Amino acid sequence: MANTPQAKKRIRRNDRRAEINGARVSRIRTFVKQVEAALAAGDKDQAKAAFQKVQPELARGVSKGVVHKNTAARKISRLSKRVAALG
Repeated sequence: MANTPQAKKRIRRNDRRAEINGARVSRIRTFVKQVEAALAAGDKDQAKAAFQKVQPELARGVSKGVVHKNTAARKISRLSKRVAALG
C-alpha cells in the first residue's frame, strides 16, 4: 500500500491515465474494425474512406504513447495492402 503522498498521487494519476488511454485504444480498434468490415463486404469506396479515417487515429495513438510506432506502421501497411488489393 502506498504510504507517501507522492505515491498516493501517482496511483490517482495512473488510474485517470489508464481510463483515458483505454478509451484511445478502444477508439483505434473501432476504426480498424470499420475498415475490416468494409473489406469483408467488398466495398472499395467505403474501405478507402474508413482507411483515410484510421490513419490519423493510429498516428494520434503513437503521439500519445498508447501504440508503438512500429505497431501503427504495421497495421497501416497491412490495411493499405488489403484496400489496394480490393480493386
